[in-house]
Amino acid sequence: MKYLKLNNDVEMPILGLGTWKSDKTQIYSAIRWALKLGYKHFDCASVYGNEEEIGMALKGAMNEDGLKRDEFFVTSKLWNNMHRKEDVREALEKSLKDLGLEYLDLYLMHWPVAQKKEAIMPLTKDDMVSLDEVPIIETWKAMEELYKEGKIRAIGVSNFGIKRLEELLKEADINPMVLQVERHPYLQQNELLEFCDKNMIKMVAYSPLGGDRKEVLKEDVVIDIAKRNNISEAQVVLAWNMMNGVGVVPKSVNEMHLRENIGSLNVELDERDMEELGKINKDERFLSADVFKIGWYKNEDILA
Repeated sequence: MKYLKLNNDVEMPILGLGTWKSDKTQIYSAIRWALKLGYKHFDCASVYGNEEEIGMALKGAMNEDGLKRDEFFVTSKLWNNMHRKEDVREALEKSLKDLGLEYLDLYLMHWPVAQKKEAIMPLTKDDMVSLDEVPIIETWKAMEELYKEGKIRAIGVSNFGIKRLEELLKEADINPMVLQVERHPYLQQNELLEFCDKNMIKMVAYSPLGGDRKEVLKEDVVIDIAKRNNISEAQVVLAWNMMNGVGVVPKSVNEMHLRENIGSLNVELDERDMEELGKINKDERFLSADVFKIGWYKNEDILA
């Protein structure tokens, strides 16, 4: 496994297994297979609804295979309806209980928006709460407190753009260690990556294969590079991100795809490959945040 060193010296595996939309009936076996294949990083979130099953798989691996807690890295995320200071601890404790863990390796603020506690997914404007009422810094300070207590080894954010990051950096006592965003050759976000590099924030790419449709894998340039290197199209785009210093968390419950994805750790693209991939950016986003735009929020506020 290769690692990214965070700004607090915690080492995060550069490749992990995403668990968004992974079915509860399949995620247990997927986690167990992934561990046997060498995966050490599992990207979770309370809103995914499968942390309990993930916890059962991790417990099974520790009890049956001798896996130790310090041999794997678990990320979870704070959902938008738990942004008030008094709710952040409750949310973390729920994730820890479901995952069967005493601490998280990384905890991310899932989105820079706030919702009412009873609104898991917003249906109307009334389900949203403005950032004047629940500022991002209030949520972040609560996360900083849990970090100082040792319940989290690293903290960060997800789906923040440069504007929101700048605002947070001005007020934070502890700078975020990680930014997780959508990134693939069709959505390269190089300005954001440069900003992160300058501020010692490591970027992690979700949907690194281009979302559920995986259209980027059908791109002629990607297909040609895969043929030249005798690798798969998925390995091309995963290696591209990692060679840019970006972590990746592709999701799969399929053993063949799990093997293929972790195999990208051994791929070395050459200068020509990287240059060609750098030219196919379309600023094409596959994950929409339209569900949050019923309130006070605009695209520039909530997507990176």
